[in-house]
Amino acid sequence: MPDPNEVQAARDARLADLHDQLVGAVDALVSSDDWRQAMEFAARFRSRSFNNTLLIWVQHLAAFEAGRVPERTPSYVAGFKQWQQLNRSVEKGQAGYMIHAPVTARFATATPQNGESWRRLGRMEKLRPGEVVRSRMIGVTPAYVWDLSQTAGEPIPERPHARLLEGAAPDGLWNGLAAQIRERGFTIQRVPDEREIHGANGLTNYTARTVAVRTNMDGAAQVKTLAHELAHVMLHGPDNPDAIAHRGIGEVEAESVALMVGAAHNLDTSGYTIPYVASWASAVEGKTPTEVVQATGERVRAAAVTILNNLTTVPVGGGDPPGLIRDVKAAEPAARAPASPRYSAPVRWHTSASPAMPGL
Repeated sequence: MPDPNEVQAARDARLADLHDQLVGAVDALVSSDDWRQAMEFAARFRSRSFNNTLLIWVQHLAAFEAGRVPERTPSYVAGFKQWQQLNRSVEKGQAGYMIHAPVTARFATATPQNGESWRRLGRMEKLRPGEVVRSRMIGVTPAYVWDLSQTAGEPIPERPHARLLEGAAPDGLWNGLAAQIRERGFTIQRVPDEREIHGANGLTNYTARTVAVRTNMDGAAQVKTLAHELAHVMLHGPDNPDAIAHRGIGEVEAESVALMVGAAHNLDTSGYTIPYVASWASAVEGKTPTEVVQATGERVRAAAVTILNNLTTVPVGGGDPPGLIRDVKAAEPAARAPASPRYSAPVRWHTSASPAMPGL
């Protein structure tokens, strides 16, 4: 029997190594212009947490540079047994990508409305009369996934892909985004040009509860702007102290959500970069740029997943191989939908560029 202390020490060492890789990946993001690429990548792997997305990305890139995989970007990733479900096997010599997997435990109570009454069940412990049981995440443990290119076997089914003409918006995407804005109590205004909204591409007014988008842009730019404003509606406003103190946080979050929504529909986002992420992150007192970017990344992913899950359009896959049935117990925690805000103060958000922040 292995020594439990040695097993625990080995697991802690692997988790520490994961943390070092993650910090390195985030540091690279905030010191370069790779934020757009990271968001587009995360859009294709949105079933994973932002931290795990970065871990997969950096380890796959290292495998590419070492000549072990043919492409710089992963296609689909899954665990060893999950690939076997799809009649594929990991090729000999291919090292998996280490990520964080949730550790769950069962909790029981006879009064679920009382948050302090839940007790953790032992391994084989049974429920008492009148009790209900729920599983909760209590920690993380190292786990491994492999990219499709590291496996061999039967072909996997291909999902349909949206094909866009240059400058066109994905069919139905505007209506789907507009419906989510209206559901949150905002009215959409389509104005003829930027002069109507202070030189901006779009404008969210929390006092009037309106979202305006100028129409003298092509369809792709208009729908990207609408996604940006939907992110502001979901995430920002006077009740968000970080957004009030640092407008840059809100602009980076909103544009990153728009990039993820666009990328998930094969919308060309190459013209919409997020410059000066490092300078925005560095301006937040009491937090390192790495902490700011990590927090922003997960909020962006959660908001984008909420938006995409409520669209009837056909986005690209979420990172899991088509046909795979994920183990619900082992799956990563689903992103919670950000609360719909109810704002009253006259705060406005723009998507247009400013002299200090081109491209935002």
